[in-house]
Amino acid sequence: MNSMTRTAILLTVLVLAPTFSPLKALSLADTAQHFDHSHSALDNLLQNHVRDGRVDYKGFISSRKAFEQYINELGDADGSFSDWSSNEKLAFWINAYNAFTIKAIIDNYPIKKGFFISLYPANSIRQIDGVWDKLTFRAAGKTVTLNDIEHQILRKEFSEPRIHFAIVCASVGCPELRSEAYMADKVQEQLEQAARDFVNNPQKVLIDPEKRAVKLSKIFKWFGEDFIRELGTVEHFKNRNPRDRAVLNFVMTYIEEDRLKSFLEGNRFKVSYLKYDWSLNNQA
Repeated sequence: MNSMTRTAILLTVLVLAPTFSPLKALSLADTAQHFDHSHSALDNLLQNHVRDGRVDYKGFISSRKAFEQYINELGDADGSFSDWSSNEKLAFWINAYNAFTIKAIIDNYPIKKGFFISLYPANSIRQIDGVWDKLTFRAAGKTVTLNDIEHQILRKEFSEPRIHFAIVCASVGCPELRSEAYMADKVQEQLEQAARDFVNNPQKVLIDPEKRAVKLSKIFKWFGEDFIRELGTVEHFKNRNPRDRAVLNFVMTYIEEDRLKSFLEGNRFKVSYLKYDWSLNNQA
Protein backbone atom coordinates (compact mmCIF):
# COMPACT_ATOMS: atom_id res chain seq x y z
CA MET A 1 0.00 0.00 0.00
CA ASN A 2 1.58 3.29 -1.03
CA SER A 3 1.56 6.50 1.02
CA MET A 4 -1.16 8.14 -1.09
CA THR A 5 -3.50 5.20 -0.49
CA ARG A 6 -2.84 5.26 3.25
CA THR A 7 -3.52 8.99 3.32
CA ALA A 8 -6.85 8.55 1.49
CA ILE A 9 -7.94 5.84 3.93
CA LEU A 10 -6.98 8.01 6.91
CA LEU A 11 -8.93 10.97 5.54
CA THR A 12 -11.99 8.76 4.97
CA VAL A 13 -11.86 7.51 8.57
CA LEU A 14 -11.54 11.07 9.89
CA VAL A 15 -14.51 12.24 7.83
CA LEU A 16 -16.72 9.35 8.90
CA ALA A 17 -15.65 9.28 12.54
CA PRO A 18 -18.02 12.02 13.76
CA THR A 19 -21.04 10.30 12.22
CA PHE A 20 -20.24 6.67 12.94
CA SER A 21 -19.84 5.25 16.40
CA PRO A 22 -19.37 1.50 16.84
CA LEU A 23 -20.43 1.89 20.47
CA LYS A 24 -23.63 3.65 19.44
CA ALA A 25 -24.40 0.99 16.84
CA LEU A 26 -23.79 -1.70 19.46
CA SER A 27 -26.03 0.13 21.90
CA LEU A 28 -28.92 0.23 19.40
CA ALA A 29 -28.51 -3.44 18.59
CA ASP A 30 -28.42 -4.29 22.27
CA THR A 31 -31.63 -2.33 22.88
CA ALA A 32 -33.40 -4.17 20.08
CA GLN A 33 -32.24 -7.62 21.08
CA HIS A 34 -32.55 -7.20 24.84
CA PHE A 35 -35.82 -5.35 25.21
CA ASP A 36 -37.05 -5.14 28.79
CA HIS A 37 -40.22 -7.23 28.69
CA SER A 38 -41.02 -6.24 32.27
CA HIS A 39 -41.49 -2.68 30.92
CA SER A 40 -39.94 -1.59 34.21
CA ALA A 41 -39.48 2.05 33.14
CA LEU A 42 -43.18 2.44 32.32
CA ASP A 43 -44.16 0.38 35.34
CA ASN A 44 -42.32 2.76 37.68
CA LEU A 45 -43.91 5.81 36.05
CA LEU A 46 -47.40 4.35 36.30
CA GLN A 47 -46.89 3.43 39.94
CA ASN A 48 -45.78 6.98 40.69
CA HIS A 49 -48.31 8.93 38.62
CA VAL A 50 -51.54 6.88 38.46
CA ARG A 51 -53.98 6.48 41.33
CA ASP A 52 -57.35 4.73 41.07
CA GLY A 53 -57.24 5.02 37.30
CA ARG A 54 -56.63 8.77 37.33
CA VAL A 55 -53.43 10.18 35.86
CA ASP A 56 -51.14 12.88 37.20
CA TYR A 57 -50.12 14.32 33.84
CA LYS A 58 -48.05 17.05 35.50
CA GLY A 59 -46.13 14.25 37.19
CA PHE A 60 -45.41 12.67 33.81
CA ILE A 61 -44.21 16.06 32.58
CA SER A 62 -41.86 16.32 35.56
CA SER A 63 -40.60 12.80 34.72
CA ARG A 64 -40.36 13.53 31.00
CA LYS A 65 -36.73 12.42 30.66
CA ALA A 66 -37.45 8.91 31.99
CA PHE A 67 -40.71 8.77 30.04
CA GLU A 68 -39.08 9.79 26.75
CA GLN A 69 -36.39 7.18 27.30
CA TYR A 70 -39.09 4.51 27.49
CA ILE A 71 -40.75 5.94 24.37
CA ASN A 72 -37.42 5.62 22.58
CA GLU A 73 -37.09 2.02 23.76
CA LEU A 74 -40.42 1.23 22.12
CA GLY A 75 -39.18 2.63 18.85
CA ASP A 76 -35.85 0.78 18.96
CA ALA A 77 -37.38 -2.62 19.77
CA ASP A 78 -37.25 -4.08 16.26
CA GLY A 79 -34.17 -6.29 16.12
CA SER A 80 -35.77 -9.50 17.40
CA PHE A 81 -39.44 -8.52 17.50
CA SER A 82 -40.48 -11.28 15.11
CA ASP A 83 -39.10 -13.87 17.53
CA TRP A 84 -41.08 -12.62 20.52
CA SER A 85 -43.87 -14.71 22.00
CA SER A 86 -47.49 -13.75 21.44
CA ASN A 87 -47.79 -12.54 25.04
CA GLU A 88 -44.66 -10.41 24.67
CA LYS A 89 -46.08 -8.76 21.58
CA LEU A 90 -49.51 -8.31 23.17
CA ALA A 91 -48.10 -6.62 26.28
CA PHE A 92 -45.82 -4.50 24.10
CA TRP A 93 -48.63 -3.08 21.96
CA ILE A 94 -50.98 -2.44 24.90
CA ASN A 95 -48.24 -0.53 26.71
CA ALA A 96 -47.29 1.29 23.52
CA TYR A 97 -50.87 2.47 23.00
CA ASN A 98 -51.17 3.71 26.57
CA ALA A 99 -47.73 5.34 26.61
CA PHE A 100 -48.26 7.12 23.28
CA THR A 101 -51.64 8.37 24.49
CA ILE A 102 -50.00 9.83 27.58
CA LYS A 103 -47.37 11.42 25.36
CA ALA A 104 -50.07 13.01 23.18
CA ILE A 105 -51.64 14.50 26.31
CA ILE A 106 -48.49 15.89 27.92
CA ASP A 107 -47.27 17.27 24.59
CA ASN A 108 -50.49 19.31 24.47
CA TYR A 109 -50.94 19.96 28.19
CA PRO A 110 -52.90 21.85 29.33
CA ILE A 111 -55.33 20.95 26.57
CA LYS A 112 -57.11 23.93 25.04
CA LYS A 113 -60.53 23.84 23.46
CA GLY A 114 -60.37 23.61 19.68
CA PHE A 115 -62.24 26.15 17.57
CA PHE A 116 -64.31 23.59 15.68
CA ILE A 117 -64.61 20.89 18.34
CA SER A 118 -67.41 22.17 20.57
CA LEU A 119 -69.19 18.89 21.31
CA TYR A 120 -66.59 17.71 23.81
CA PRO A 121 -65.19 18.99 27.13
CA ALA A 122 -62.48 21.62 26.88
CA ASN A 123 -59.92 19.31 28.53
CA SER A 124 -60.73 16.32 26.32
CA ILE A 125 -58.33 14.33 24.16
CA ARG A 126 -60.88 15.03 21.40
CA GLN A 127 -59.54 18.60 21.30
CA ILE A 128 -56.18 17.36 19.96
CA ASP A 129 -56.42 17.45 16.18
CA GLY A 130 -55.66 14.10 14.57
CA VAL A 131 -54.71 12.46 17.84
CA TRP A 132 -55.66 8.98 16.60
CA ASP A 133 -54.94 9.13 12.88
CA LYS A 134 -52.41 11.91 12.27
CA LEU A 135 -49.97 11.88 15.19
CA THR A 136 -47.28 9.30 14.53
CA PHE A 137 -44.98 7.37 16.84
CA ARG A 138 -42.17 4.85 16.50
CA ALA A 139 -42.74 1.31 17.79
CA ALA A 140 -41.00 -1.95 16.92
CA GLY A 141 -38.99 -0.12 14.29
CA LYS A 142 -41.95 1.26 12.34
CA THR A 143 -44.10 4.37 12.28
CA VAL A 144 -47.61 3.94 13.67
CA THR A 145 -50.63 5.94 14.75
CA LEU A 146 -52.86 5.10 17.71
CA ASN A 147 -55.48 3.87 15.24
CA ASP A 148 -52.88 1.58 13.66
CA ILE A 149 -52.11 0.01 17.01
CA GLU A 150 -55.74 -0.43 18.03
CA HIS A 151 -57.38 -1.49 14.78
CA GLN A 152 -54.65 -2.95 12.58
CA ILE A 153 -52.52 -4.64 15.23
CA LEU A 154 -54.36 -5.38 18.47
CA ARG A 155 -57.83 -6.02 17.05
CA LYS A 156 -56.73 -7.60 13.78
CA GLU A 157 -53.70 -9.66 14.74
CA PHE A 158 -54.70 -10.83 18.21
CA SER A 159 -58.51 -11.14 18.03
CA GLU A 160 -58.56 -10.42 21.75
CA PRO A 161 -61.70 -8.53 22.89
CA ARG A 162 -60.30 -7.92 26.37
CA ILE A 163 -57.88 -5.36 24.94
CA HIS A 164 -60.79 -2.91 24.97
CA PHE A 165 -60.51 -2.83 28.76
CA ALA A 166 -56.73 -2.42 28.73
CA ILE A 167 -56.04 0.36 26.22
CA VAL A 168 -56.97 3.75 27.61
CA CYS A 169 -57.82 6.83 25.54
CA ALA A 170 -57.20 9.29 28.41
CA SER A 171 -60.92 9.78 29.09
CA VAL A 172 -63.18 9.15 32.08
CA GLY A 173 -65.40 6.94 29.92
CA CYS A 174 -62.44 4.69 29.10
CA PRO A 175 -61.29 1.78 31.23
CA GLU A 176 -59.24 2.91 34.19
CA LEU A 177 -55.51 3.04 33.55
CA ARG A 178 -53.71 0.48 35.69
CA SER A 179 -50.94 1.54 38.06
CA GLU A 180 -48.70 -1.05 36.46
CA ALA A 181 -47.44 -1.93 33.02
CA TYR A 182 -48.69 -4.99 31.18
CA MET A 183 -46.07 -7.75 31.27
CA ALA A 184 -45.74 -10.86 29.13
CA ASP A 185 -45.55 -13.27 32.04
CA LYS A 186 -48.87 -12.11 33.47
CA VAL A 187 -50.66 -10.30 30.65
CA GLN A 188 -53.47 -12.88 30.53
CA GLU A 189 -54.19 -12.43 34.24
CA GLN A 190 -54.00 -8.66 33.85
CA LEU A 191 -56.49 -8.73 30.98
CA GLU A 192 -58.83 -10.91 33.04
CA GLN A 193 -58.70 -8.43 35.91
CA ALA A 194 -59.14 -5.46 33.59
CA ALA A 195 -62.28 -7.03 32.10
CA ARG A 196 -63.64 -7.92 35.54
CA ASP A 197 -63.00 -4.41 36.89
CA PHE A 198 -64.72 -2.83 33.91
CA VAL A 199 -67.82 -5.02 33.95
CA ASN A 200 -68.30 -4.59 37.70
CA ASN A 201 -67.99 -0.81 37.58
CA PRO A 202 -71.55 0.61 37.55
CA GLN A 203 -70.28 3.64 35.65
CA LYS A 204 -69.42 1.30 32.77
CA VAL A 205 -72.05 -1.44 33.14
CA LEU A 206 -75.23 -0.51 34.98
CA ILE A 207 -77.61 -3.40 35.64
CA ASP A 208 -80.96 -2.33 37.14
CA PRO A 209 -83.31 -5.27 37.88
CA GLU A 210 -86.05 -2.97 39.21
CA LYS A 211 -86.25 -1.08 35.93
CA ARG A 212 -85.42 -4.18 33.89
CA ALA A 213 -82.62 -2.27 32.22
CA VAL A 214 -79.03 -2.96 31.27
CA LYS A 215 -77.01 0.09 30.35
CA LEU A 216 -73.62 -0.59 28.79
CA SER A 217 -70.55 1.45 28.00
CA LYS A 218 -70.50 2.54 24.38
CA ILE A 219 -67.31 0.53 24.02
CA PHE A 220 -69.59 -2.49 23.70
CA LYS A 221 -71.57 -0.71 20.98
CA TRP A 222 -68.53 0.43 19.03
CA PHE A 223 -66.67 -2.88 19.22
CA GLY A 224 -69.41 -5.43 19.85
CA GLU A 225 -68.43 -7.43 16.78
CA ASP A 226 -65.10 -8.29 18.44
CA PHE A 227 -66.93 -10.45 20.97
CA ILE A 228 -68.93 -12.52 18.47
CA ARG A 229 -66.27 -15.05 17.52
CA GLU A 230 -65.95 -16.46 21.04
CA LEU A 231 -69.33 -15.64 22.57
CA GLY A 232 -71.79 -15.19 19.72
CA THR A 233 -73.03 -18.80 19.76
CA VAL A 234 -73.27 -19.36 23.51
CA GLU A 235 -76.67 -20.66 24.60
CA HIS A 236 -77.88 -17.57 26.46
CA PHE A 237 -79.67 -14.63 24.80
CA LYS A 238 -80.49 -16.51 21.59
CA ASN A 239 -83.39 -14.17 20.83
CA ARG A 240 -81.03 -11.20 20.49
CA ASN A 241 -78.85 -10.09 17.59
CA PRO A 242 -75.35 -11.65 17.42
CA ARG A 243 -73.56 -8.55 18.71
CA ASP A 244 -75.82 -8.05 21.76
CA ARG A 245 -75.80 -11.78 22.45
CA ALA A 246 -72.01 -11.89 22.49
CA VAL A 247 -71.68 -8.74 24.61
CA LEU A 248 -74.24 -9.91 27.16
CA ASN A 249 -72.53 -13.28 27.42
CA PHE A 250 -69.27 -11.48 28.06
CA VAL A 251 -70.84 -9.32 30.76
CA MET A 252 -72.46 -12.34 32.42
CA THR A 253 -69.11 -14.13 32.43
CA TYR A 254 -67.50 -11.43 34.54
CA ILE A 255 -70.30 -9.99 36.65
CA GLU A 256 -69.63 -10.89 40.28
CA GLU A 257 -72.92 -10.25 42.07
CA ASP A 258 -75.12 -13.37 41.99
CA ARG A 259 -78.32 -11.31 42.04
CA LEU A 260 -77.32 -9.46 38.90
CA LYS A 261 -76.13 -12.61 37.16
CA SER A 262 -79.50 -14.27 37.83
CA PHE A 263 -81.28 -11.22 36.45
CA LEU A 264 -79.22 -11.40 33.26
CA GLU A 265 -79.97 -15.10 32.86
CA GLY A 266 -83.70 -14.27 32.86
CA ASN A 267 -83.14 -12.26 29.66
CA ARG A 268 -86.04 -9.90 30.33
CA PHE A 269 -84.55 -6.45 30.04
CA LYS A 270 -83.83 -3.66 27.60
CA VAL A 271 -80.28 -2.87 26.51
CA SER A 272 -79.17 0.73 26.04
CA TYR A 273 -75.86 2.57 26.14
CA LEU A 274 -74.44 5.04 28.62
CA LYS A 275 -73.31 8.49 27.56
CA TYR A 276 -69.54 8.43 27.01
CA ASP A 277 -67.59 10.84 29.20
CA TRP A 278 -64.76 12.34 27.14
CA SER A 279 -63.40 14.43 30.04
CA LEU A 280 -59.69 13.99 30.67
CA ASN A 281 -58.92 11.24 33.18
CA ASN A 282 -56.58 13.47 35.17
CA GLN A 283 -56.21 13.62 38.92
CA ALA A 284 -58.10 16.38 40.66
